Amino acid sequence: MTTTTTIPRLPAGRGLRLGLSRIGNEVRTYFRQGDSVFFTFLFPVVMLTIFSTAFSNQTFGEDAAGGGVSAAAYYLPGMLAAGLLLSGLQNLAIDIAIERSDGTLKRLAGTPLPVVSYFIGKIGQVLVTGAAQAALLLIVAGVVFGVELPTDPAAWATFLWVFVLGVTTSAVLGIALSPLPRSGKSASAVVIPITLVLQFISGVYLPFSQLPEWLQNVANAFPLKWLAQGMRSVFLPENFESLEPGGTWNLVGVAIATIAWLVAGIVFCRLTFRWIRKDS
Repeated sequence: MTTTTTIPRLPAGRGLRLGLSRIGNEVRTYFRQGDSVFFTFLFPVVMLTIFSTAFSNQTFGEDAAGGGVSAAAYYLPGMLAAGLLLSGLQNLAIDIAIERSDGTLKRLAGTPLPVVSYFIGKIGQVLVTGAAQAALLLIVAGVVFGVELPTDPAAWATFLWVFVLGVTTSAVLGIALSPLPRSGKSASAVVIPITLVLQFISGVYLPFSQLPEWLQNVANAFPLKWLAQGMRSVFLPENFESLEPGGTWNLVGVAIATIAWLVAGIVFCRLTFRWIRKDS
């Protein structure tokens, strides 16, 4: 006789509490992984330091009327946007692929833990570490490189919604992308090139307006370009707005594009996420 074990379903409130309780454990685990801390948490800070030092004698965006900014001020918005991508998409895509490969997800599948609780723990971890990373970037830019940060509350309100929407979308896309690597060993090799290419074509390291039009059109299809544009609207002077596509910050477009990717990521997670790979 074959017997089956039925895992009891938990009340919705219990599932939420389990998810919230996992956030602390996920954060602690994250900071114990030296490679993750460097390549996702500290990497934007390192890149900001390199660019700010290498181009310390240059002024960006200066015209006949002035209005130029230092290298640190110019690269800060892009590094904040890249940090959202690294903390969410890259971090979770690799982390979950490793957990699936080493049997962690298989063990969780035998517990009453709902999938949504697992997601809450992961997304909560990204929100916490992403906020800490953004704070560190702002401190380094302001204290070390003397970048003048915004004083207008409206600018910080824009930063807040771009950050929250961006980090949540990146986290969901990281979960959605996690089934792509076939093993934990190949996860970094699969995911990192994707995030690296997106950074180069989305206005993080190179001025977006100087990219070929066809490459701009490719970047327009992905959320990082829009997140970088939203961050530039917060931290760069008004005269930089004319350098954006259409000559405007287009914050409505930023919100629409990012929300569209958030919804697509949620749908994809719902359709594809499994505790155990079907081909295992």
